[in-house]
Amino acid sequence: HGLRARRPAALTRRPFDAGALAAEVSPVAGVNLDQAGDLLVAQVKQLGAGAPVTVVAHSMGGAVLTRAGQLAPELIAHAVYLAAFMPASGVPSAAYPRMPENEGSRVGALRVGDARATGALRLDVASPDPAYREAVRETFYGDVDPVTADAAIALLTPDAPVGISAGVTALTADGWGSIPRTYVVCTGDTTIPPALQRKFIADADAAFPANPTAVRELEAAHSPFLSMPDQVAGIVLDVLS
Repeated sequence: HGLRARRPAALTRRPFDAGALAAEVSPVAGVNLDQAGDLLVAQVKQLGAGAPVTVVAHSMGGAVLTRAGQLAPELIAHAVYLAAFMPASGVPSAAYPRMPENEGSRVGALRVGDARATGALRLDVASPDPAYREAVRETFYGDVDPVTADAAIALLTPDAPVGISAGVTALTADGWGSIPRTYVVCTGDTTIPPALQRKFIADADAAFPANPTAVRELEAAHSPFLSMPDQVAGIVLDVLS
């Protein structure tokens, strides 16, 4: 994502060909959880100059934080999961959308193409279809003002590498299980429903009862850093203090 993002050529090719977008192999098809976790560890080392830092993860970024925390728990002072995947030991993130706690998620209806063929979970973030764009806005930015939401959609990367959601991390008590963690449940989320967010918490606490998850709640959709940034900042500042 960010400056590392790569987009399928069919997304912006004109005239637009929906079939081509659905079939094109993703330019990030080879990216996996090993690479993402190693990159986050390297970034944490650089930002903290070797000292532990607080890391805030959102959405699928939670799976990457979990891997990085297992790899280098000494570098993470506190892990904050903001409406994020927090997968259990040996469970891929890709398994959770099939669980009953995911009922009500709107993400599946937005997918384009066959992820097994393209190597990515793809959204048509450049779609001119008003109904599709509104569905994207409601799913990811349901409580964000429309102008800001449109700007955020323009910044979305269309392809999430399957390799990240398919990867698993074996968690240990002296690894990820030793890191203080806070989960921020977003009660209006239709991307990762609150029931699934609470399952992440319950599973983590069952696995590592000596280090329970601190839980905060926001009456927010999936992106509270845009709809209520002050409240999100306040939670992070509380963690730091």
